[in-house]
Amino acid sequence: MTNLLIRLFVGKHGDVQDPKVRTAYGKLSGWVGIVCNVLLCLGKFAAGLLSGSVSIMADAANNLSDASSSIISLLGFKLAEKSADAEHPYGHARYEYLSGLLVAVLVIYIGLQLLKSSAEKILHPSPVAFSWIAIGVLGASILVKLWMMLFNLRVGKLISSSTLKATAADSRNDCISTFAVLAAALISRFTSLELDGWMGILVAVFILWSSIGLTREALSPLLGKAPDAELTEQIRQRILSYEGVLGTHDLMVHDYGPNRMFA
Repeated sequence: MTNLLIRLFVGKHGDVQDPKVRTAYGKLSGWVGIVCNVLLCLGKFAAGLLSGSVSIMADAANNLSDASSSIISLLGFKLAEKSADAEHPYGHARYEYLSGLLVAVLVIYIGLQLLKSSAEKILHPSPVAFSWIAIGVLGASILVKLWMMLFNLRVGKLISSSTLKATAADSRNDCISTFAVLAAALISRFTSLELDGWMGILVAVFILWSSIGLTREALSPLLGKAPDAELTEQIRQRILSYEGVLGTHDLMVHDYGPNRMFA
């Protein structure tokens, strides 16, 4: 499926150094995220209404936030491809970093809302109706999110995108949280334990914990993180390759977005 999508929607998909090809990969990932997450949100929302489960509804809201994140990422890739101009001589590639930061903030907000609704469920419990349809929706969701994780991980490595790697990690987290909701529904069905509210709390905490990592990942290049040792060594060796050069010192590398570095 991944290879088919790449062949259909990414022209010259092998030339990942081309900014246009890179943007095409980013847009493809964004649309895949929007379509898959909207479908999952609708399915889980229906299952949540059918069973009255706050943890399933929380998982549906998480998918809705993921769809919003994909929209922001898509917009970020679109804006980042703008050429340099008089006001922005180093280009607009940092929009990709900004979109990642917005995604992280959105995830934090959703996590806090889920934490609140789950706590209310614990304080004011209500019975959850077991539904095999809901179980099927959750199982299908795990499979879809697992594929999305592998898809974004592959594309993220291809174009060296921290945004898509973070999206892959988010899909992995969704697999774990949805599995937890599924386990809670099955335990409640075959025992007298009502874990719906507590599992909703765990899902919310997991989302918030993940969002901290996403925020750090997005902020680091915007704050001017130091270049990695491999890059600095490559630059040093390139400079030393010229006749007459004795050495290097005071190397400064400014990151203006993926593939937009100035030293």
